[in-house]
Amino acid sequence: MATRAQVLIPIIIAAAIIGVVGMLSLPKDIKLEQSEFPRGIVKIDDVTLQVQIADTKPLQTRGLMFQEKLPYDQGMLFVFEEEGVRSMWMLNMQFSLDVLWIDADGNVLHIEKDTQPCKSALETVGCTFTNGNDTAAKYVLEVTAGFVDKYNITQDSKLELISV
Repeated sequence: MATRAQVLIPIIIAAAIIGVVGMLSLPKDIKLEQSEFPRGIVKIDDVTLQVQIADTKPLQTRGLMFQEKLPYDQGMLFVFEEEGVRSMWMLNMQFSLDVLWIDADGNVLHIEKDTQPCKSALETVGCTFTNGNDTAAKYVLEVTAGFVDKYNITQDSKLELISV
């Protein structure tokens, strides 16, 4: 019969290898702990937000990784060239988010509340979220968890781009 160490050691080694390979495969510019994102202003219903704009593949991959917090009057707006089904992951996040998928006309398509960060690269599958109804989204807005409930944001809400 195998001892506890004989079972756990190969699992720990495999997890470490997968984590290292995962980190090495990330694009170079998202590994930096400080990235400069373009800034803009959006309004959702009557709430004005200053947003970091992720409009390139490297910035979209990097997202809010490593940031310590996000005040309620700030967010991150992912801007995609074309509408499509969008998956968002919570790798290297330090806090929970509310995530909103939005179409080209500013209509909220889907909301995921209180999405939890991944604790490791191995958990990426469990902390990846997609617009649940598979309706094509042009934008994804990430805000601090609790924002949606605090400001009564619903699927009837509308996003207005003020300066993006």
